[in-house]
Amino acid sequence: DSFAGGGGASTGIEMALGRSPDIAINHNEAALALHAANHPETLHLSENIFKVDPLDHVAGKHVGLAWFSPDCKHFSKAKGGKPVERNIRDLAWIIVLWAERAKPDVIIMENVEEWKDWGPLLDTDKGLMPCPDRRGETFDKWCKAMRRAGYKLQHRELRACDYGAPTIRKRLFVVARRDCLAGTYPWRTRQPRSEDREKTPLAHGCGGH
Repeated sequence: DSFAGGGGASTGIEMALGRSPDIAINHNEAALALHAANHPETLHLSENIFKVDPLDHVAGKHVGLAWFSPDCKHFSKAKGGKPVERNIRDLAWIIVLWAERAKPDVIIMENVEEWKDWGPLLDTDKGLMPCPDRRGETFDKWCKAMRRAGYKLQHRELRACDYGAPTIRKRLFVVARRDCLAGTYPWRTRQPRSEDREKTPLAHGCGGH
């Protein structure tokens, strides 16, 4: 579980697999301390994600699943028209590093829906701003890099409230697989409203399969 917070994603993994993740990574010691309280059997790495070499921890081991929830602030529309930071937006390239070096069977990335618009930045008088004419270019490059690493990709925009969690915020989930199995998604526990059905696509390819 990379970019691990208090342990919500890890708890979901535990509910699905019957065990906590082996490793959790976060540079924030307070967040990782909460994660450790919820998942005491997990190895906790309080480090900058850019400085973690996957092979230092999983060399020679079969990695079944890797979960990534990179910082979403500098993609979210909630930020408004404020400048963004390139180093935060570039965190998702860490996923490619893990794909190339650790080769998990399945990689799941969760972020805001605007992450699909990830593209180059312009240097303006306000600071760095997303280029409105090149939306999605970097996302497409990221998808191509994941495919070169041997993964087939699929993505969906989901609301967790349709699956039993108390939040209506829409999130993008990208599932990358190299195990030759088909991707599956959970059954909804709540049927979305008609307007949600119109706005929320059930499935997309990610730059090809």
